[in-house]
Formats: sequence, C-alpha cells, structure tokens
Amino acid sequence: MAETARHPEPRYGNRPTMKDVAARAGVGLKTVSRVVNSEPGVTPDTERRVQEAIEALGFRRNDSARVLRKGRTASIGLVLEDLADPFYGPLSRAVEEVARAHGALLINGSSAEDPEREQELVLALCARRVDGLIVIPAADDHRYLEPEIKAGVATVFVDRPAGQIQADMVLSDSFGGAREGVAHLIAHGHRRIGFIGDQPRIHTATERLRGYHAAMAEAGITVEDSWVSLGSTDPGRVRAAAEEMLSGPEPVTALFSGNNRVTVTVVRALADRERPVALVGFDDIELADLLGITVVSQDAAAAGRTAAEHLFRRLDGAGHPPARVELPTRLIARGSGEIPPA
Repeated sequence: MAETARHPEPRYGNRPTMKDVAARAGVGLKTVSRVVNSEPGVTPDTERRVQEAIEALGFRRNDSARVLRKGRTASIGLVLEDLADPFYGPLSRAVEEVARAHGALLINGSSAEDPEREQELVLALCARRVDGLIVIPAADDHRYLEPEIKAGVATVFVDRPAGQIQADMVLSDSFGGAREGVAHLIAHGHRRIGFIGDQPRIHTATERLRGYHAAMAEAGITVEDSWVSLGSTDPGRVRAAAEEMLSGPEPVTALFSGNNRVTVTVVRALADRERPVALVGFDDIELADLLGITVVSQDAAAAGRTAAEHLFRRLDGAGHPPARVELPTRLIARGSGEIPPA
C-alpha cells in the first residue's frame, strides 16, 4: 500500500495509437486503418479482434490529418454577444443541430458586446482553421474579415448586418416588429408611450426606435424627447429611465421595451407601482406567458438554423451574391399590452 502511495499510476499519458491497437490485436497497421475508417477487406473475426483492442485501449481516431487532407477542419465558429443571454440559447442550439447534420463541430465564443474582443475572437477561430463563421456582430467595421473570406472562410452575420463589407446576413424584422408593438399600444388608447432601448450604436436598437417613431407618426402623435431613452441594459439605468418616464404631472401611460433584458428590468420596476402600466416588450422572456407580458417575439431558433443552412450552402460551393434574409416577428398578446390608460 505504501509503495503504491509513493508511486501512483500517472493520471495523464500518451493517447493509444493505431500501432498500439495493431499490436494488441495481432494484425497489421493497414488492417486497423480499414476497421477504423469502415473500409472493406477485413474478415468479421479480424474486425472483432480489432474492435476489442480499440475498446480495451480506449483508442480514439485522430481526425486532424484526415480532415486536413480534404481541405476542411469540419468545424465552424459561432460568435455571440453574450452566452448568458436567453435569446442566444435556442439560436446556438439550432446552429449546432445543423452543424451536426453536416458532420461539423461547433465552437462558441462571446464578444461581450466589445468590438475589439469580437475581432480577437473571430481571428483566433480563423487561425484554428474553422471552415466558416456565424457572427452576431458587436463591431460596425468588418473589413478585417475580408482576407479570411477571400481565403475561403464562409461567413454569415445574424441579428445585425456586417459593417462595411458585403456578406450573407439573417435578420429579424426589428423595424416592423417594433412598429406593430407600439401600434398595438396605440390601438388600446395610449398616446403617451415611452421607449426604453439598447445602445444607439447597435443596429437592432436603432431599427426598433425607428419602428416606434413610425407607429407614433402614423397615429399623428408627436414624440417628446423625455419619452425616449437609449443606453446600456444595466438594470440601474433602465429602472431610472422607466421611473423618470412614469413620474411628473404628465407621465407616460405605456412603455415599449427594446429587448429582453430591458423588459425584465421594466417588469420589476412596474411591480412596485400601485397603478398598472401597459407594457409591450421586444423579445420573449422566460415566464412571460405566466406573467401575462405582451411581447413582439422573434424566432431565435429559425435565425440560427437559417444562418447555418446558408453557411453550409456556401461551403458546398454556392456562388450567388451575398443574401439578406429578413425573418418576420410575431406579436403575442398576453395582457400587459392591453391595459388601457389609467
């Protein structure tokens, strides 16, 4: 026992090779290669011995050389804004399912809404020779990707367009969805409607603000500056904006929140108020159906699936000009957007 304690078995070591499998099974290296790669020319008895040796040794095929001979690494990169954001869960899963169907591995990374971090992450994935990229962009200049795209790295942008380059993109109808959501509040009697959105440099934030202004203009409503607040999704900033809009002698009677994180904070802020305030949020959120929150829903899974399908079509040789796909949104009325003005 003491001897074992002084000289424990090493926890880590070299991986078993096909040569090790051949020696254990008593066959040639070529025979092992045929079994591993499911090639013909091996008798059932020999194949059984090789498989038993593979299982006993814990052998795993090294795909690196095989895929590089084909000119691909059978991997794609997905660069998200924030892996913790619920919107990106179904999007990532959909991309992964399409990648799996094509025999490819998905590598995820988060830009944390930082353009420099996005570029660093994208180029790191390219350095690892991913075959393609799906990017939810934080930057507004993607010319750094031009050499990679020319070198054959298929690239699709999701949720927001690429900046200063031509590339495939899959977007949701942020403008139309916001216009419909605000028009819904107007249809229920509201004239003083506040908009709380994300940072103005973000494409989706500006498109949703544009939809808000379009709905208000179509209803003949002049928007006051105090009714609009763009900025970070920090809960303190969002709560302060909501409370300011809801205070004073002529407060807003309804709010439109520009994304799921804003909506969560607004719901918490409204929970403290005696009088109900109408709310429509862009993006669905967890428990929104139980809480009765009216939302403009975008299909994150459809966005991920569509982007991945475009990516693999490019990898399969599709040579058409860069495509722009815009997916529709859907208004889901659950109660909060149907509250009349107090």
